[in-house]
Amino acid sequence: MQWEYITDLDQINNIKKQEGYSLIFKHSTRCSVSMMAKRRFEMDWEAIPEDTSLYFLDLIKYRPISAQIAETFQVQHESPQILLIKDGNCVLDASHSDISAEEIAEVIGK
Repeated sequence: MQWEYITDLDQINNIKKQEGYSLIFKHSTRCSVSMMAKRRFEMDWEAIPEDTSLYFLDLIKYRPISAQIAETFQVQHESPQILLIKDGNCVLDASHSDISAEEIAEVIGK
């Protein structure tokens, strides 16, 4: 699996319009907790179905996009944070140590 980097606000609209599951990982490059959450998630992400689109946001570099994600998907901004989007709606969001590839896979499998 591989991340697609979010660098433009238009990508948020495209994710909102996408059918099926998409995942957004909001990461702070200045935070050791965020780095550990990312590493732990990537170690287990093979549990997630391959047809799931994986998006990665460097929220330090793209702070306005992070704010737009929170507004578009009606979630409170947190860092690190993962959002599971299904057919344009956020069906799961988690932050810090609650970020789990297994939980994402469970939700997708239901």
